Parts: sequence; structure tokens; C-alpha cells
Amino acid sequence: MRKTGVLIVIEGIDGAGKSTQARGLVRRLRARGFDAIVFREPTGGRWGKEIRRRAKTAGSLTPEQELDLFLKDRKDNVERHLAPSLAEGRIVVLDRYYFSSIAYQGAKGLDPARIRRLNERFAIRPDLVFILDLGPGLGLARIGSRKTRDALFEREGYLRKVRRIFRSFRGRLFVPVDARQDRLAIAKVILDRTLKVIARKRALAKAKHPSHS
Repeated sequence: MRKTGVLIVIEGIDGAGKSTQARGLVRRLRARGFDAIVFREPTGGRWGKEIRRRAKTAGSLTPEQELDLFLKDRKDNVERHLAPSLAEGRIVVLDRYYFSSIAYQGAKGLDPARIRRLNERFAIRPDLVFILDLGPGLGLARIGSRKTRDALFEREGYLRKVRRIFRSFRGRLFVPVDARQDRLAIAKVILDRTLKVIARKRALAKAKHPSHS
């Protein structure tokens, strides 16, 4: 069978449960025999580390500087992790992607359409994007016990604007999920939709390249 990678993205404001669901999805996929792997943004690479270092201090970056760092980190992620994993036919689960840049830097006054264009010049199109929707008050309450706080991004008024942009994404690519639900209920929605996308994409690939089956 021709190798067919699948890219699943999990998005949402801080505290929505993205990382928990991303790791859980990979565990469930592996339990079903899929070759699945999880990545996150910002990454642990050079540019991702710089983003995390700067994020500890409010006002350390302008919105344009933030965007520039995220673009550099994302290009590195695409080249080193996403593209090779997808070429190997793996199921790639990504905790945040360029939709976060559209929402977070867009909420700071940059043009969301421009941010999207800059990213889509090089970013791999995902097969499905889950938007975990949660009010910022509850999201911040969930992460209140973290040892290190993100001064650039974790502010309630700002996150209300971020949430509005996330909720504006429409189309077959996006699946809104009420993140107030029980974690297992959310996990079931994500797994069910992901399995359908995997099956559909692999069926299309088989039909397109029957000689490889």
C-alpha cells in the first residue's frame, strides 16, 4: 500500500486541554495499530526556545517580532518533523499550528489574512483541525497552578479576542469541540472524527494508485 500520512491539528486557547488531548489521541491510535506521533508548537528547537524565553516577560516582543519567531520555528518544524513523518505514512498529531498564529497575533492587531498567507506559503495543509472552545476565565483557572506563566499570552481580556478568532474558523477542515465537557467525551469525539479522516484519505489514495495496493 502506498504510504499516506495524515496531519491532525488540535487548537484552542490556553487551558483548553490541547496537550492532554493530543497525547491521548496518539496513545489511542497506537493502541489500534497506527504509526502515530505527536509534535507541538512552539517546538523545542532554537526558535521555539527563544519564544518561550521571551514569553516570560510582557512587552518583550512586538506582535511582528512574535510572528517572525513563530514563522521561523514553524518552518523548522515542517522541514525537520512534519514533512518527513508524513512522507513515511505516519499519523501526525500537532499541538498548535499556524491557526494559533492567526488567532494570537491577529488578536494583537496584525491582519489575520496576512498571517494566514505567510504561513500557507510553506505550511503543510492539515487534514483536520479540532478547535477546543473554552472561555478564557476557565482556561486561565485550569492553568493557574503552573510554575511558569506566559506573560505575553495568558491574559483574560486578550484571550477573549483570541477565542473570537478561533471561533471564526469555518469549513469542513474545522471541528469545534466544547472543551467544558469531560475529557473522555472530548477524546471520543476527536478519535472518532480522526479515524474517519484516516479511512477516507487512505481509501482515496488506494483508488488513485491501485497498482500500489
